[in-house]
Amino acid sequence: MEMRLEVVQVPVSDVDKAKSFYMDRLGFVLDHDVEYIPGMRVVQLTPPGSATSIVIGTGMTSMPPGSLEGLQLVVPEMASTRAELLQRGAEVSEVQDMGGIAFAYFSDPDGNRWVIQEATGPEARQAGS
Repeated sequence: MEMRLEVVQVPVSDVDKAKSFYMDRLGFVLDHDVEYIPGMRVVQLTPPGSATSIVIGTGMTSMPPGSLEGLQLVVPEMASTRAELLQRGAEVSEVQDMGGIAFAYFSDPDGNRWVIQEATGPEARQAGS
């Protein structure tokens, strides 16, 4: 059996504002923005280098806007990623060292909370070279 998590819904109140945030502030790539049926708009965005996308839109979820928390974006190098996000205008917390693993945090305009984690182990060293 094979199962891959490829799309996660993120509940937002203003699709255009959220789309702009994820593209402009975070550098996510727009995969598509379509209205399949009246009242159901699907905007799919993918973080740079990720195999998993997020979906924001209307008519898809009963989760209240801002109720998602804990999605983690794993990056090969925290300092440069955080610096780029800050330069793009994203509000990212100071880096916290949690026993040798670096974490930083941010929220989207609705308050959905995200975690940035610096990759560890041999894969991280290889990706960073």
